[in-house]
Amino acid sequence: MKKLLALLLTLGAALTATAQTKGIKIAYIDMEYILDKVPSYAETKSQLEQRAAKWKQELDAKKNEITRLKESLQTEKPLLTKELIEEREEEIAQQEKDMSEFQEKKFGPKGELITQKAVLVKPIQDQVFTIVQEISATRKLDFVFDRSSDLTMLFAAKKHDLSDLIVKRMSRAAKQEKLNSKQAKKLEEQEKQDELDSDPEVADRKKALEEKKAARQKALEERKAAAEAKRQEAKEKREQQIKERQEARNNAKTAKPAAKPATTGGTTPAGGKDDINSTDDETPDAPATTGKQATDKPAQSTTAKPAGATAEDREAARKAVIEERNRKIKERQEALAKKKEQAQAKRDSITKAREDAKKPKPTTTDGGSLNDKD
Repeated sequence: MKKLLALLLTLGAALTATAQTKGIKIAYIDMEYILDKVPSYAETKSQLEQRAAKWKQELDAKKNEITRLKESLQTEKPLLTKELIEEREEEIAQQEKDMSEFQEKKFGPKGELITQKAVLVKPIQDQVFTIVQEISATRKLDFVFDRSSDLTMLFAAKKHDLSDLIVKRMSRAAKQEKLNSKQAKKLEEQEKQDELDSDPEVADRKKALEEKKAARQKALEERKAAAEAKRQEAKEKREQQIKERQEARNNAKTAKPAAKPATTGGTTPAGGKDDINSTDDETPDAPATTGKQATDKPAQSTTAKPAGATAEDREAARKAVIEERNRKIKERQEALAKKKEQAQAKRDSITKAREDAKKPKPTTTDGGSLNDKD
């Protein structure tokens, strides 16, 4: 291996030196890449792989059978005679031999898989070699290597790769039989243009133009992105200003004085829905105050606020009114729930008494009641 590598390095150095002095032109192909791009090869290769998978399943089945026989022999060995053990071992050895022969026949160096693959590749290889000779004559190439062969290529520039050009020529050759003279001429012109585009010098110029175009496109996209970011920032700023103004209006509404206290006794501030919907039965512990009582003891939720009360005081007063109203609602709900429980208990007691009255009284053997006295 070391001698081969040294030989390749020496050959590469010699070719490089010769190329620098005499202008030798070198190119390469990738046969595996070309084969993968040929439709007919791909279809046949798929069929061959399916056949190989079937062979592998058969081989695995043979291996599993041999393993089973060995395990069975190992388990039953203490119970078998020497003759039976030898017979089992001979059977296992014969199956192992058959398996090896099957593996060699299908997957060996001269097996069916390699042979059929070579038959499949041979026509395509011949076509590739013919196209390589034509391209070499047109471009005046001195050497063309196969990258997928045993010859190791330490470096190969992509611009010297002829694989794609060969694939295109093979595809067009397959279609050319179905074309008329006009279409064939157009196809030939297209082929010449493709060969011109695949030339390394033309490819370099085209690459430079594409890079400039990409740079312009990138600069345009960056400008668009910057403008979009600026618009988004302005939009967020406007939304923030609108939100601040809305919060200021809400704070101003909250800072207004609380509702005026009611002038009649025993009622909550104006706007309270609880006293409108409530009844005397629901508030036994909070009777309405009238007359002097209303004057001597005003409602707790309607305390008057001084004219110069601050926003914090008004907010505190409003919260106190709400808390008082919630407390009264809770008390009424509890009283109502208690009444419902008492009524339900009373109904249950009456129902039980009626059921007890309907039950027949137990009697003695002579027909008299157990409660009768002698």
